[in-house]
Amino acid sequence: MDKSYDPHSIEQRWYTQWEARGHFKPQGEGQPYCIMIPPPNVTGTLHMGHAFQDTLMDTLIRYHRMRGDNTLWQAGSDHAGIATQMVVERQLNAEGLNRHDLGREAFVERIWQWKAESGGNITHQLRRMGASLDWSRERFTMDEGLSKAVQEVFVRLHEEGLIYRGKRLVNWDPVLHTAISDLEVVSEEEQGQLWHFRYPLAEGDGYLVVATTRPETMLGDTAVAVHPADARYQDMIGRSIRLPLTDRLIPIIADEYVDPEFGTGCLKITPAHDFNDYAVGQRHDLPIINIFTPDAHLNDLAPDAFQGLDRLDARKRVVAAMKALGLLEKIDDHKLMVPRGDRSGAVIEPYLTDQWYVKAAPLAEPAIRAVEDGRIRFIPDNWSKTYFEWMRNIEDWCISRQLWWGHRIPAWYDADGNIYVARSEAEVREKYGLADTLALRQDEDVLDTWFSSALWPFSTLGWPDDTAELKRYYPTSVLVTGFDIIFFWVARMVMMGLKFMGDVPFREVYVHGLVRDAEGQKMSKSKGNVLDPLDLIDGIPLEDLLAKRARGLMQPHMAERIDATTRKEFPDGIAAFGTDALRFTFAALATTGRDIRFDLGRIEGNRNFCNKLWNAARYVLMNTEAQDTGLGDTPVELSLADHWVISRLQRLEQEAATQIEAYRFDLLARALYDFTWHIYCDWYLELAKTVLTDETASVTAQRGTRRTLVRVLEAVLRLIHPIMPYITEEIWQQVAPLAGETGDTILLRLYPECDSTLIDAAAEAEMEWVQQFILSIRRIRSEMDIAPGRPVPVLVQGHDEIEQLRYKTHRGFIDSLARLSDVQWLSADETAPEAATALLGDTRLLIPLAGLIDKEAELARLNKEIAKLENGLAQCQAKLANENFVARAPEAVVEQERGRVRDMDTALAQLREQAARIQAL
Repeated sequence: MDKSYDPHSIEQRWYTQWEARGHFKPQGEGQPYCIMIPPPNVTGTLHMGHAFQDTLMDTLIRYHRMRGDNTLWQAGSDHAGIATQMVVERQLNAEGLNRHDLGREAFVERIWQWKAESGGNITHQLRRMGASLDWSRERFTMDEGLSKAVQEVFVRLHEEGLIYRGKRLVNWDPVLHTAISDLEVVSEEEQGQLWHFRYPLAEGDGYLVVATTRPETMLGDTAVAVHPADARYQDMIGRSIRLPLTDRLIPIIADEYVDPEFGTGCLKITPAHDFNDYAVGQRHDLPIINIFTPDAHLNDLAPDAFQGLDRLDARKRVVAAMKALGLLEKIDDHKLMVPRGDRSGAVIEPYLTDQWYVKAAPLAEPAIRAVEDGRIRFIPDNWSKTYFEWMRNIEDWCISRQLWWGHRIPAWYDADGNIYVARSEAEVREKYGLADTLALRQDEDVLDTWFSSALWPFSTLGWPDDTAELKRYYPTSVLVTGFDIIFFWVARMVMMGLKFMGDVPFREVYVHGLVRDAEGQKMSKSKGNVLDPLDLIDGIPLEDLLAKRARGLMQPHMAERIDATTRKEFPDGIAAFGTDALRFTFAALATTGRDIRFDLGRIEGNRNFCNKLWNAARYVLMNTEAQDTGLGDTPVELSLADHWVISRLQRLEQEAATQIEAYRFDLLARALYDFTWHIYCDWYLELAKTVLTDETASVTAQRGTRRTLVRVLEAVLRLIHPIMPYITEEIWQQVAPLAGETGDTILLRLYPECDSTLIDAAAEAEMEWVQQFILSIRRIRSEMDIAPGRPVPVLVQGHDEIEQLRYKTHRGFIDSLARLSDVQWLSADETAPEAATALLGDTRLLIPLAGLIDKEAELARLNKEIAKLENGLAQCQAKLANENFVARAPEAVVEQERGRVRDMDTALAQLREQAARIQAL
């Protein structure tokens, strides 16, 4: 093995071999185990959320593959209608063209060309993360087979009356000219204004004051609403308003939706341009007046003076006109949530259009029961409440999009506007008995990408054909996903799976949290706190990082602030940590369902863990290669240390299986870390060294230790492999033959299982005593500043015969690791010399200090440290006593100062106690 661990020299090599040899394909003979990857957008690049989520999925897949299960991790990507169309449209714009210049067919062909050349970048990045997906089965939501499934579902639902076309309010992007889903709307608080307008009563005997953040929409008002219990307006209900700037009378209505405490308690109702107003309008049978064009200009239903104006220009003109009429009462500054399209950045309009809808309630009922009766289990369980809340209040699903890229809706129209739905135009004519001469036009719209991804668990397995894969892997085993798409994707998969497969799409849903920065803030380009997983794997110099973040900014004016933030946080750029360290960090942070704070300190610690494992393996190989490791029937003699580490290994194997089956990746990582670092490396390797270097040790004892060294290490490598695949494969290749293991890859070896007959409680108790004896001596050395390598004498007092026998039996371990020169056993009444003392139960371990330390010099050193700490503590306490600091500093900074005070208090207490003990000598 190389002297130092270099992840880049092994990662690409091993992944290429695994994939080329077909190791990711299903091949186990056990129970089917299947995970469907949440299909990333074909335009996407790997971000921290992907890397986190895919690490957890890969850990599960590698674990079940090693268990011998018939394991499939289905690969694939989503066609991402809006995002992909925008990418190609930007390319056309750079050429001075737009999609209309090409026409639909040529434009779609251009997108397919882009996908072939540039799409799928994220799948290559997933390979860098070590994701062991079955790439031979990779699917795309626009594949021929998946398109066939989409058509089949649409037609069947339409035939049952569960898909219909209707005019309703949708989220409308006026730049992209399409309806979008709630998930594609990003609402952020922005500074705006609240205009208070006077609406005159029709009879001319007064007015009502209404407040609005969107003055231009008043031109589409069809009522003014007040709360039915608001005493101020009881006599107004039923009367009419003469809507300013228009020639219309609108009623004053009573509705409980109105908040009497907001503004004046009078609410303008614009059903065509507000979702809540639309609901009010439906309850009161109000007319719906759409005053906008698809690009958010005012149409011919607005007064002549406003027609053709952009909505913001119309806003200014409305305010000016109201002011000129003496109807502008006041303007207040007002913070409000502004909905913007996540792709275009445009302010989203509630817009009344003809769209296709899925009647969701009939599909939701069985989907609710599937979770209620336990056929689907959410982990953590609290997310089932979120699922129920959404599903029990479900509304019909708008599935049409006004795009050219996507699954085109299988509906055709004749000249009279009659609608015909079938799988093809030929089927339309046959199904509806239409003459070949009747002109038909296919619907221009495409389906929401969530529609095709809702079929993902069965369409990828070949449905609607009755395939062997469908029979074998459906229902799938677990869905690993974020909480933010429980409704948009998870619920819809459940509804579609039950409808078309007659069974749930997955047995369990493991819901993970979001990856946030070290301060707990959401990662965003505008904050400059986004981390690229590949930068953490490969490293990136500061100047390259600055350039990369500047390119990713949506708001160029923020570049200066982002630049300063980056220089402060990463003055030297980002170091290369390697894939395994990043994956282990993700696993260690994956607590149940909570958001995780990603701190570079954690990944640095886990890179050190990789180094520790690498160096331990080098030591083992240096002491076992070309040596007798007890293979076959060769007799061996096992020491206490051997029995102990083998016993602890069984407990680790037991816990590893328990935690991974419970999706407690954090506890799995902790158990693996603690055993590898503390039990195997810190203790067992040192204990083994005493046997291997002992010239009086028997051949069978040394053989037993060598066998234990390699077998335990080999088992540990298999235990860690699902989380850290690369380093474990590289080491396993050299360790496995020494341990008697065969096979060409660790990836297909059996995951270790606990052998309860090898759990040795007596050996563990015996070794616990040995360790405490050694640790007690080491603690005295540390407190008294005695050099670690200097042999010391020890007096033992208050012991019993068992302890004396234990020492005699295991003195090889104790004398070597504690560096003892002599051990004397004192009776209880013997007077001991001046000594530093440690307790081992009721037994006292004493190290005479005469000749070991300079008492006055040690006291001077301790007093200097105490004074330094006291000064630092006083400064922190003074800062916390400052009310301005506590009130104005960020909460995290204040809490950090409090933590420093606690730490310094503890350290001072220990130093003072140590000084008192030396003073008493």
